[in-house]
Amino acid sequence: MLRYTRLAGESADYLAAREELRLAEIELMRHREKVAAQRRSLPQGPPVDDYVFTEGPADLDAGDTPVREVTLSGLFTAPDRPLIVYHLMYGKLQTEPCPMCTLWIDGFNGIARHIARNADFVIAAAADPPALRQHARDRGWHGLRLLSCGDSTFKYDLGSEDKDGAQDSTVSVFTRDGDGTVRHLYSAHPRMADDIDQRGIDLLAPVWHLLDLTPQGRGDWYPSLDY
Repeated sequence: MLRYTRLAGESADYLAAREELRLAEIELMRHREKVAAQRRSLPQGPPVDDYVFTEGPADLDAGDTPVREVTLSGLFTAPDRPLIVYHLMYGKLQTEPCPMCTLWIDGFNGIARHIARNADFVIAAAADPPALRQHARDRGWHGLRLLSCGDSTFKYDLGSEDKDGAQDSTVSVFTRDGDGTVRHLYSAHPRMADDIDQRGIDLLAPVWHLLDLTPQGRGDWYPSLDY
């Protein structure tokens, strides 16, 4: 039995239960690695349109103009680098930024420079650039590239928007062939099944994993924009 602590008051029952939990955590880790390998082994994904986005200056504090257009293929900074896109629920029918998406993106802002060592990473929203950038300024998202999807069908085609303009949070991964063709590799949504509505992208945020360490667990806690 492997012990992580040296506390004298640990009962035999506690130690036995802790060992059982440790073995279960090892099993979970191995299954998670198996799923990750299965994800990496997906067949070649379909080619996608070279969607056009708009973005403001790289410096959030430089105002919101000039606005320039950038294509999906133009988001790849080097050959053989994947592109990760997080779809923020903001814009069209989502008139206020989603608190849950904001929680995730708060975390992404802190680790974006680490992601950039291995992949290109952007935030895409239906909101127009000034609204998106103001929310980013309010949150301090100075380390992220922010894109407005404008009139493109990008979010609809990737399932993060319906025909009426209702928004959903999504993460998508794309690759680019040697000839410049962009392909969709993988997307995940919170809804995994009819009875699993909010767990599909939990792995993107450490908040849930930290709360799951506590006796109360995550419960029905939901993030807010103003606490």
